[in-house]
Amino acid sequence: MDRRIFFKSSYGFAGLLACHHVGMLSCVGNNTKIRFGIVTDLHYARRPVAGTRYYEHSINKLREAVNVFNKSDLDFIIELGDFKDAGSNREETLSFLDEIECEYRKFHGPVYHVFGNHDMDSISKEDFLKHTANEGKAKNKTYYSFVRREIKFIVLDANYNADGSDYNCGNFDWKVAHIPQMQLDWLSQELETEQPVIVFLHQLLDITQQHHHVCVTNAQEVTGLLEKNNHVLAVFQGHHHTGSYHLGNGIHYFTLKGMIEGAFPESSSFAVVEIDNSCNITIDGFHNCEDTYLRKS
Repeated sequence: MDRRIFFKSSYGFAGLLACHHVGMLSCVGNNTKIRFGIVTDLHYARRPVAGTRYYEHSINKLREAVNVFNKSDLDFIIELGDFKDAGSNREETLSFLDEIECEYRKFHGPVYHVFGNHDMDSISKEDFLKHTANEGKAKNKTYYSFVRREIKFIVLDANYNADGSDYNCGNFDWKVAHIPQMQLDWLSQELETEQPVIVFLHQLLDITQQHHHVCVTNAQEVTGLLEKNNHVLAVFQGHHHTGSYHLGNGIHYFTLKGMIEGAFPESSSFAVVEIDNSCNITIDGFHNCEDTYLRKS
């Protein structure tokens, strides 16, 4: 077991904060608003190791994460895309998806998915939806919203080609990720709320020169809508396996490190995210994911 996981399971989240986040104890206990688990970029497949990517190890990494999540009193868990990788054909690819979904659904609560580009390698969005399950009204949807404990969570799907067509069975350039107008119109309506908002998607919205190739092509349109709302707390992203953080116009952009990177049990990445009643966010990271505190701007 990872030393940090043993420490956290032995002393609890409050104990960790007392030791490593002095002055942040207001984030736990009666001040807690919501807690959820988060993973990204598992790329699960039964295929050989390629560089730093340990495809088959992701199922054991997820098993460990779900075990932690089940002991952490969470409201839900969410994965931010690239849940599986490609097999030699559609049938093999779907078998990878079924195997990792089975492990994911061992969480004792609601689970949600975000579409990533590799989720359409060899299969369609419809295939993915048929072999996975989102909670409640999010079922069978590639983008959706839900409300828990008076916080609105919005899930975006940027897996569209420049002409607005869906990524489908590999018919895409992964460097071109687009959110079409219909989804932008829907997002604009969803943002007509006074509730605090958290956004999830796979590709990045915070464009920098360094990260430009992993960003949504029309990210500025999307962030423009988010900034008009004045209640968007943070955007949680995947795709860029090394992770990143950026504060842009009052919105936190947190990119979670990819779970696939490195060999299990030494390496993995997942987190428990906690939002307090003042809308400050504590990210309790495991393995390669660093503990992070995001104060409401």
